[in-house]
Amino acid sequence: MPEQTMKRRDFLKLATQGLLAAGGLLGLGGLLRFLSFQSEPAPAREINLGASIDYPIGTRKVVAEGQALLIHDEQGLRAISLTCTHLGCLVEEKESGFTCPCHGSMYTRDGAVLRGPATQALLTWQVEQSANGDLLLRRE
Repeated sequence: MPEQTMKRRDFLKLATQGLLAAGGLLGLGGLLRFLSFQSEPAPAREINLGASIDYPIGTRKVVAEGQALLIHDEQGLRAISLTCTHLGCLVEEKESGFTCPCHGSMYTRDGAVLRGPATQALLTWQVEQSANGDLLLRRE
């Protein structure tokens, strides 16, 4: 029975084609995951921030385990989510607004989109004052 041997050139060609196919499939899988991402709303929760007197006008303080920014200005109290609406990374506050370190989305100081890839503004949290004077932060 004649022995069949594969030429070195044929083996290298087959190995290269196999590696390219595997790399292409992995890349396609990552691209599909990226394009199909939809941020899921977090479960509703309430966080007690303590006495409202601890947050005078002019306050801009990161609260809720780093996921929100409480702002107390002349318009009142409000809270902005620090979760990027693009892929869910935590944004960083800069002097001009917020920047996502993952993909470069930029937001104004009020959370509106300045530059994508994000297309939606940062979400807001509800801020309420309880009967005993504590501030409650609610995410719905």
